[in-house]
Amino acid sequence: MVAHDGHRPVGQVKEVTSLANPLVKDIKALALKKFRDQQNAFMAEGLKLVIDALDLGWSIRTLVFAKAGRGNAAIEKVAARTVAAGGTVLEVSEKVLAAITRRENPQMVVGVFAQQTLPLKGIRATDGDVWVALDRVRDPGNLGTVIRTVDAVGAKGIILVGDTTDPFSLETVRATMGSIFAVPVARATEQAFLAWRRDFPGLVAGTHLKGAVDYRSVDFSRGPVLLLMGNEQQGLPDSLAESCDRLLRIPQAGRADSLNLAVATGVMLFEIRRGALKLDPATDTR
Repeated sequence: MVAHDGHRPVGQVKEVTSLANPLVKDIKALALKKFRDQQNAFMAEGLKLVIDALDLGWSIRTLVFAKAGRGNAAIEKVAARTVAAGGTVLEVSEKVLAAITRRENPQMVVGVFAQQTLPLKGIRATDGDVWVALDRVRDPGNLGTVIRTVDAVGAKGIILVGDTTDPFSLETVRATMGSIFAVPVARATEQAFLAWRRDFPGLVAGTHLKGAVDYRSVDFSRGPVLLLMGNEQQGLPDSLAESCDRLLRIPQAGRADSLNLAVATGVMLFEIRRGALKLDPATDTR
């Protein structure tokens, strides 16, 4: 978090009870994309998420925890790691924590992290890799669920194409259940994406209502795969549909003529990764 004197507070532990505190105001402002972009920061709730983020090498700026967490060994350890990393630790009242998270019953710990995105040109797909490209995804719940699913199936990452919802919004981060820290996210204009796609060395597959090929009939086992999914309302525009090697469809038997974006992406990803997903015998309870 950037202090008002222009210097970032380093290695400090403070007790805060006032909503008027400048540090609290800065953190609350992260609820708005404008301020997330200005500060290149975002919030994540929950002790496990914060620990996972630190373990994965994410840069923590501020750790906020409720007074009730004082004496909790796990929280104190995370606080020590935050201070060692040059971050600020705030011990706050429940009122302050509720205001920061916009929840009546917030989790006990909130971390403020620096945003990380992957340059599109840095993606070098190799055999067995699976990437997901989402065109103008609008709903933060959908985006967060897709990121979580990408993590679950062991795909490599996500490319956000065009004007999309913010992957670092509080709603999206909540929906990822921590997978935002494990899944690389790249952003690109449609033009930049199409230029990058021309050099993609594997299969580019998209779902489309006009697709005539059953998604279950395709061999995804050879080379890398790029799964291209369209906008919630409009699906893939012609420019992106034409960039696909195969346009696929998920068969349906009911009255609904389409699936939710996150559900459809999940169905596709589990099929694409079918050969790589095995039950662990130790957890098979049949």
